[in-house]
Amino acid sequence: MASKVYFANLRARTDKNNKIGKIKNLFDCAGLNELIQKDDLTAIKLHFGERGSDGFINPVFVRQVVEKIKGKGAKAFLTDTNTLYSGSRHNAVDHLLTALEHGFDYTVTGAPLIIADGLRSENTVEVQIDKKHFNKVKLAKDIVSADSVIVLSHFKGHEMAGFGGAIKNLAMGGATAVGKKEQHATKIVVDHDKCIGCAKCGAACPEKAISMSEKKANIALNKCIGCGECLTVCPVKATGMNWETDLAALIERITEYGYGVAKAHENRIGYINFLLNITPDCDCVPWSDTPIVPDIGFLASMDPVAIDQASYDLVNKQIGLSASFLSCNCEAGADKFHGLRSHIDGTIQLRYGEEIGMGSREYELITL
Repeated sequence: MASKVYFANLRARTDKNNKIGKIKNLFDCAGLNELIQKDDLTAIKLHFGERGSDGFINPVFVRQVVEKIKGKGAKAFLTDTNTLYSGSRHNAVDHLLTALEHGFDYTVTGAPLIIADGLRSENTVEVQIDKKHFNKVKLAKDIVSADSVIVLSHFKGHEMAGFGGAIKNLAMGGATAVGKKEQHATKIVVDHDKCIGCAKCGAACPEKAISMSEKKANIALNKCIGCGECLTVCPVKATGMNWETDLAALIERITEYGYGVAKAHENRIGYINFLLNITPDCDCVPWSDTPIVPDIGFLASMDPVAIDQASYDLVNKQIGLSASFLSCNCEAGADKFHGLRSHIDGTIQLRYGEEIGMGSREYELITL
């Protein structure tokens, strides 16, 4: 059965149909207001952006969701989890400072900030899922403890998963450090023929697993946690995994973790995807590259698989921006994410998510 996905484009000629109004209308039409009950502690799961990035969701847009939740007599809070890699969100103190620097202040959003996995990502609870890769997943306790959840996702490309949307936001963003390690569980290797000895990968590695020898990078596999940080900084793409054998399992593990967060809030969780500033990389990198397609709009649904499938399809319908990182598949209808990284099949998220009962790839797009 097709899941309903509601869509609002960005056209506006009056104050009655500006972006703020569209988000509120989308929230109601998609039935997200029905998920919230009086006195709920409602988590708004989002990504505050790494310092140096500006691709994160506009805090003014987030405020519209906060106001809808407050209108139901519930108490909203903004939340995310600390990163596995070193950076500006590796612990709760730095994470909160980064969020505030990016405008996620109470005076702007109307909601407090809670880093759901605690000071050093030790605030963990296990959720039983009984799937192929995991029997239990290790999630951030303050997300699982919330009465209801609204997931706000900036839809964009991703260096290891192909694309990042609602499923990816739930999975990595809902896990503690040990859960993130379980999802990655992939060793990175160096192609010495490509390596130029710049040592950027070693500087970025949170585990100090990379050393230089004879002007080439070498990874100590017993230290590597597979976080992929070295992939994002290597200028010649000399670091990578065995894409043919490791990729499918990696993305399936990510999807199972996303399933775990959704399962913990069955019938009390909803999703909004923001198809704006659709960059080639995750918001975890400390930069934001040129968008690969024009801005599209907002989507809302009760189904994380359907909303990501619809987002994927809408992006691919666009004509790619020639000045972007997108080097091929720029024509309308071509797979933009395959054009970014031909070795990654991000649709595994969608296929496997449907297979394990997370949602449906079949959807009805309802334009508001």
